[in-house]
Amino acid sequence: MTTQQGPRPAAAPLQGLLPITRAGLLRDLLAGITLAALAIPEVMGYTRIAGTPVVTGLYTLLLPAALFALFGSSRHLVVGADSATAAIMAASLAPLARPASAEWMALAGVLALLSAALLLLARLARLAFLADFLSRTVLAGFLTGVGVQVALAELPVLLGLTVEGSGTWGRLLGTLANLHALRWADAAIGCGVVLSILAARRWAPRWPMPLFAVLAALAASWGFGLDRHGLAVVGPLQGGLPAAALPPLAHAWDRIDLLAPAAVAMAVVILTQSAATSRAYAWKYGERFSENRDLVALGLANAGAALTGTFVVNGSPTKTQMVDSAGGRSQFAHLTMVAVVVLVLLFLTAPIAHLPDAALAGVVFVIGIELVQVRELRAIHRVRRSEFWVALATAVAVVAVGVQQAIMLAMLLSLIDHVRRGYRPHNSVLARGEDGHARPVPLASGQQYAPGLLVYRFSHSMYYANVEVMVLEVDALVGAAAPPLRWLVMDLDAVDDIDFSAGAALQEMQASLAARQVVLKFLRPSPAVLQQLGLHGLAREDGLGTGHFSSVRQMRHAFAREFGEPPPAADAAPPGTTA
Repeated sequence: MTTQQGPRPAAAPLQGLLPITRAGLLRDLLAGITLAALAIPEVMGYTRIAGTPVVTGLYTLLLPAALFALFGSSRHLVVGADSATAAIMAASLAPLARPASAEWMALAGVLALLSAALLLLARLARLAFLADFLSRTVLAGFLTGVGVQVALAELPVLLGLTVEGSGTWGRLLGTLANLHALRWADAAIGCGVVLSILAARRWAPRWPMPLFAVLAALAASWGFGLDRHGLAVVGPLQGGLPAAALPPLAHAWDRIDLLAPAAVAMAVVILTQSAATSRAYAWKYGERFSENRDLVALGLANAGAALTGTFVVNGSPTKTQMVDSAGGRSQFAHLTMVAVVVLVLLFLTAPIAHLPDAALAGVVFVIGIELVQVRELRAIHRVRRSEFWVALATAVAVVAVGVQQAIMLAMLLSLIDHVRRGYRPHNSVLARGEDGHARPVPLASGQQYAPGLLVYRFSHSMYYANVEVMVLEVDALVGAAAPPLRWLVMDLDAVDDIDFSAGAALQEMQASLAARQVVLKFLRPSPAVLQQLGLHGLAREDGLGTGHFSSVRQMRHAFAREFGEPPPAADAAPPGTTA
């Protein structure tokens, strides 16, 4: 899909980078340095969610980010570690291995490779449209649930507690039960990081406060030797660039039944979240992008993650906003970030070893609470109450049963809510006002457009689930009509499809109405709907003339000619419809 009308753009090489101008190059260079300063502590924090060594967070900003920058179509989307996919991965691997162990990392690489394969298969099967099945409602609930889950999971580390419980609620209960064992140094650093970031968000939003807070915590730990007095720190990091190697696929094959559902869930989240983020920024700047091309680039990025010993990557809304706020307008900014991360890995891993765990937990805790979509949920509740309950159920499911199951539940609830609205469409009848214009009025009024002429307006595609509603409504209208009807005209202006069950029901309705001396005709069917009616033997020429009309005026004049009534002075379609 593209963001603007017109033909899909050709898949140009380096679409996210070109064209390059001197002014744009300098702007993107500075934005890339700013992005690195903000993203490095963020991805290091995400490793706490993923259960992987801290250095693997930096690896997600190397080959994966570079591959997407070179092969993706979006000029804005930043690829790297992400809380949602990290949470799915951790939840799926928890029963299989110990976090940060060699077994855990091997399975994490397999999951990244499986996700890459699924994304590439999705491109071959042209499944980019699946991004449309996770609505903004579902994403708001999903991100809220992930935010609550992430924030609660970081509480023990933030406070310097050792908790044995597993799962979100287990860790929360364990935290509350062990508050007496709180380590004040860890808690002071963790809470200080949280408060400083929140204060900066309020009063100095352009400051890279996560970086400043992490550097301050690192300086305090290193300068005062706090790790020698019981402060939990990151510990030694592997310096240098990651070695390229395939994850052990043969070893993971006997667990494929447990890994495959997680890979599918992550692929769906990657597809939908990345497409939604790219679409938002393409709309903002009036640009085109190709979701199909980005699927290939996201697949390559995850293959790069698997080859370089890190975990699954995703298009990140937070990092994309970071670089956009810093003035970045192309993937050159993201390649600049890659270069900065290379320098950090080559020369700055020794100081990072003294970084307090509580500081990273503080960064992730803030990320978690900022994922809670309070404003969005309020808007949904105000505008569409049923969709609010879908969002809330999604959020609760994420926290209560896990991210994978919540995604499937969210998609199911969205489809059920959509089908429910289609099952009970807001149908009406057309009445002729004093000004001669047609207008929709409630079914309960039973108003006739003219004596003996009733126009029943169906407001949804006709399919097996809402056929019974249509039959019952028509039967009630005909039975209560006064004076008795001569024509029942079905306004199909809002109908874009008629399935076999609905077509058969219309055939039966035509026969039933004929037995009651009422003729069934159709108003404003589209060419496709008219063809479907024809396949069922409906809306054809008969002894009474044509079985369908292209406008309200044509219908009214035909009725007047048939029954000898004078045509009206004016006829028009109801507002929002075609005449």
